[in-house]
Amino acid sequence: MPASFVPPRQVMIGDAAAFAGCTPRAIRHYHEIGLLPEPERGGDGRRRYGYEDMIRLLWIRRMADAGIALEDIREAFAEDPADAHGGDGIEAVLERVEEALAAQEAELRRQRTAVQRMRIEGSRMGLLSDLVTERLKGLPEGSLRQADLDTLLVTERIFGPLGAAVQATRFVALAAHPALREESDRVDAAEEALDDSVAVDDPRVAQVAAERHAFESALHAVIEESGLDADEDALFDAWEAAHPETGDDEENGSGSSSGRAISVLEATGKMPYDFSPARLRCMELAVELSARDAPASETGPAS
Repeated sequence: MPASFVPPRQVMIGDAAAFAGCTPRAIRHYHEIGLLPEPERGGDGRRRYGYEDMIRLLWIRRMADAGIALEDIREAFAEDPADAHGGDGIEAVLERVEEALAAQEAELRRQRTAVQRMRIEGSRMGLLSDLVTERLKGLPEGSLRQADLDTLLVTERIFGPLGAAVQATRFVALAAHPALREESDRVDAAEEALDDSVAVDDPRVAQVAAERHAFESALHAVIEESGLDADEDALFDAWEAAHPETGDDEENGSGSSSGRAISVLEATGKMPYDFSPARLRCMELAVELSARDAPASETGPAS
């Protein structure tokens, strides 16, 4: 190894690019944005890069490889050209880059955790929050439908993890009671049939509302008998203990999941699609039937 380095002669852009590990196009871009000064041109009109040009080009490449934006590199050189090679003039830039890399690292960890959960829980269920998947653990394989997961995904988006975990109680109960699941499918289909062609005062609207009310009453009874309602109370208590500072629902982005109940009409109003007037009226009637049959302790004093 020689005792001293002899600066090379001037080279053309292709050789400079090969030496720095970039492309001639990249070097031209550095010239355009003022990051690398234009070198002298030879008699043939072509650029010639000398020792200082190559050194600056190497520093540019090293800084870019470290994640520093070209604009920040240009500012660093402009701030203190004499000190730029040593790095002392880019302290603020490096601090910003380090913060950005830390954020990227955290995001990569989050993504890896999500992929691991998908492999363990299943590609769909693994995308739901821990609170929801924990609620669904123990269900027989195949008892949870794709439509159920779709519903939980929408609910979690609107009402947050707690709202979806509460709704998961329904699917836990339905998975254990095939007859109730069959009735759920029948009522759902009847509601979907109330499209825009059905008038609001059509007798089918009140009929389906009564069927929905009867089904929800039966489902609620099953949930109480199986003790799933007690699990819900524990779920709420644990959530409130972990989020004592939870304030306005709209501000914290959790929807109405911090409350003790999610009304059908409230959920409907937050859906990203419209229901027909007949179906909305059916929901209103079902809510009225539930309020009429609810104990006074649940409905509160009459207005």
